Amino acid sequence: MTQPKNKIMTIMFITFLFGIFVLNLITPDNSFSESENRMLAQLPKFKIKNIISGRFTERFEIYVSDQFVFKNFWVSIKSDMERLSKRGKNNGIYFGKDGYLLEDYKKANEQLRKNIESINIFANKLPNISMYLLVVPNSVKIYEDKLPIFSSPYNQLNSIKYIKKNINQRVTFIDVYDRLKDKKDEYIYFRTDHHWTMRGAYYAYEVLSNYLGIKPYGMNDFHSEMVSDAFYGTLYSKANNRHIVPDSIEIFKPLFDIKYEVFYLDDNEYTDTLYEFKHLDKKDKYAMFLDGNHSLVKIKTSVKNNKKIAIIKDSYAHCFIPFLVNHYEEIHVIDLRYYKMDVYNYIKDHKIKEVLFLYNLAMFSADENMHCLKK
Repeated sequence: MTQPKNKIMTIMFITFLFGIFVLNLITPDNSFSESENRMLAQLPKFKIKNIISGRFTERFEIYVSDQFVFKNFWVSIKSDMERLSKRGKNNGIYFGKDGYLLEDYKKANEQLRKNIESINIFANKLPNISMYLLVVPNSVKIYEDKLPIFSSPYNQLNSIKYIKKNINQRVTFIDVYDRLKDKKDEYIYFRTDHHWTMRGAYYAYEVLSNYLGIKPYGMNDFHSEMVSDAFYGTLYSKANNRHIVPDSIEIFKPLFDIKYEVFYLDDNEYTDTLYEFKHLDKKDKYAMFLDGNHSLVKIKTSVKNNKKIAIIKDSYAHCFIPFLVNHYEEIHVIDLRYYKMDVYNYIKDHKIKEVLFLYNLAMFSADENMHCLKK
């Protein structure tokens, strides 16, 4: 009886593999993954030089991985197995207590040194500009007590100390770790996304205000509103576990009288709001803050004080700017991942006297786009 059973199992397994193979062949490729919020690899072009160099093989492996039929289902099964096995981690994401997903952080490499060097050179080129660097620790550091047993992310405080030690003395380093740690019992980071919440950004705004010489508005100067309770972020997409409660999104609207004119250079569009609610109907709901990623955003306000500031940033700045913007006549928001013009000349041409670099630590440690600041 054993041999017939083995034959049946073998036939079923081969049929299953053949079925998956056929489905992969006939299923149209997708260009974008809603769950991962990114573009997917497409079939690479067959070129002799790419075959010889090995680039074709690398790209083809990525293509197969991205386009594999029922990929989300298989990844979810793997995630469940990782969780049940008590390893507590899948695809670089820890399954923390209280439904928190926490992204692993590795010891910063040579890229961190290069990024500090780029800012130092930039600061020396603009000696009459006041410069500030605000590097935000990620949730994996603030919520260490929620990490699963035996997890070992690199201590982000070591990287922060390294930045402090090596940054140009002309650049004021803004340390918000203690303030965020003190507020950890509040909803200051999303559980399923790598960003901080707008409430977390508010506490950093309070700290920064002391260095900028401005009086921060109080929390009671804003109206708080929950605009979504169905947000699944980037960490959820990476961990691909389907047993997690979604995040909510809170925004703050000023109770005082102020008007905004927001210009998105990429789209050549003007608006009068810092929030784009259309994104609440999409996967990437965080994009409601300043309409997501743009190369350059110019914000003019009804504040008449002739003060201008440039913010060179990653997306952590998007829910931070609605607080800071209330103190400036103009804010110029530059994302080096997309802005390819001369930043140095832009600062000079627009007569900007203050520059704030605002990044989360993981991005600041790995971003490869700051080299343009040396030019």
